[in-house]
Amino acid sequence: MSKDKKSIFSPGTAFKNLVKKPETVRYPAETKDAAKRYRGFHINDLEECIGCGTCQDVCVNDAINMVELLDKPKVEGEKNEKPQIDYGRCCWCGLCVDACTTGSLEMSRDYSYQDIDPDNFIIQPDEENDINEVEAPLGYLRDDNSDLLDLERVNMEMLEPEERVDSFVEIVEGFSKEKAEKEASRCVECEICTDTCPANMNIPQYIRGIFDEDLDESLQQIYEDNPLPEVCGRVCTHKCEGVCALTHRGEAISIRWLKRYAVDNVDSADYKKVLGTEKIEQNDKEIAIVGAGPAGLSAAHYLSVMGYQITVYEDKEKAGGMMRYGIPEYRLPYDALDKDINYIKSLGVEFIFNTRVGEDITLDELHQKYDSVFAATGLHNGRSTRVPGTENNNVYQAVDLLADLARGKEVPTTESIVVIGGGNVAMDIARSMARIQKQRYGKVDVTVTSLETEDVLPADEEEVEEAREEGVVFEPGRGPKEIEVNEDGSIAHVCTNCCVSVFDEEMNFNPTFDDNDIQNLECDMVIEAIGQAGDNSYIDDVVDVEYEGPRIKINEHSQTSVDWLFVGGDIAQGPDVINAIATGHDAAVGIDKYLNDEL
Repeated sequence: MSKDKKSIFSPGTAFKNLVKKPETVRYPAETKDAAKRYRGFHINDLEECIGCGTCQDVCVNDAINMVELLDKPKVEGEKNEKPQIDYGRCCWCGLCVDACTTGSLEMSRDYSYQDIDPDNFIIQPDEENDINEVEAPLGYLRDDNSDLLDLERVNMEMLEPEERVDSFVEIVEGFSKEKAEKEASRCVECEICTDTCPANMNIPQYIRGIFDEDLDESLQQIYEDNPLPEVCGRVCTHKCEGVCALTHRGEAISIRWLKRYAVDNVDSADYKKVLGTEKIEQNDKEIAIVGAGPAGLSAAHYLSVMGYQITVYEDKEKAGGMMRYGIPEYRLPYDALDKDINYIKSLGVEFIFNTRVGEDITLDELHQKYDSVFAATGLHNGRSTRVPGTENNNVYQAVDLLADLARGKEVPTTESIVVIGGGNVAMDIARSMARIQKQRYGKVDVTVTSLETEDVLPADEEEVEEAREEGVVFEPGRGPKEIEVNEDGSIAHVCTNCCVSVFDEEMNFNPTFDDNDIQNLECDMVIEAIGQAGDNSYIDDVVDVEYEGPRIKINEHSQTSVDWLFVGGDIAQGPDVINAIATGHDAAVGIDKYLNDEL
């Protein structure tokens, strides 16, 4: 407004100063503390900061830039980056504090800083590089009203224990569209999960596809690194969730269940169109794969997409390996497994079943017939404790019983069973036998005993919890000393003693026991689930490969010391589905390089 048009009453506004308390400026100057919620300069606790970059993503002024710390070692679950703040751009809105996944980023009440060099206003806030020499009290802090993160995961519906314990129906019901999209909205897309995943899957990208209601995009992102998503959407060990940035203040994203949602809701008839595999340019190279488990299927998928002719030799009657013959159907339904397998078959992969390499055909014959061979046989043989009494007819191996269950055979059971072992296989057989007992006898009487105490059981925590809900009893921290047998040959009980330690000072497996602490676990059937072993004789009898401990030595491309032979899966990495898939992918890349003289 121009001066000549101001109100004639405007001089009167000066009279308000007559009653206003005057401000006194003292000399020398005295500092005045800022308000308690003042948004001043930033403070970052480097011990808490994981470098997720959420602060950078939420900053609307591009005032935050994540910088790599070249002199710091990489730590799992963290990115080797920290936020750098440009105070020439910062508007002190505090959104970075509100979005911080760990709570490491805060704001002080510092409000004054002078320097003639503008570059000095670009800093990495930490205890060694404070913008002020004098430490100031905390100012703006995140509270429940300003927190930008949804820290609670969406509840996954499951069958109640009393509903599930007498059947092999899948117990996890899966996300609805609404629940999947809500869970996907929690992801901050930091990619720390990708770094930890053995297959380095594009996890934030396929979760973004779910949030955007674009399941075709999700499927494309998933298949870049994992051709068995129906399987991994159910039984993956989900190490990714263990490092999810949200776990520092809340609950991890349900990464595994979101993967399952994405693939469950895309029709397999559309896979070729969505994934661009309707027409694959073929070459004249032929490759043999030994074993139709996760590693073999993974390699078969990626090599077939590259145009190679693939033949898979499998000694069992169906494909799937331990996924089919070792995981109960209440965890992994066969129709879900077959959805993954049938797509791989549709790419032109040939399967020869009921054929054992080393007996029906030799590895040398495969070498002569094919341009390269990938061996990916699993660990199908159980290990025994070999304590007195294990030779009894009522002592079984868990892997044998699980395989019989998969084949639909009638599995022997009794009214009282002891399972020896603390891993996921022990949980699978204990929970399976509990179901059979419930069907036959109307009650559950299964006891699991293990060397490890419950706080360090190798089995997944959720498996232990669900087993207990289904009536399984745990006696952890004990080792079998002897299986006592009655005069008529029936089992009386398992004699156990307290396990003092499982490993020695060098962390070698070397359990020690207290024989003064004896406990007898009454039962009439014993199942051993203490580990599995493979049979590499079909390899060792033909070629001289290098070993690294008990496993065949391979390079980053799953290639052995014999250039045409590649090895993956359990016999190279140990029993784990996602690791097996990763080695199959690595082998496919390696075989392609080898056949093109690049390796």
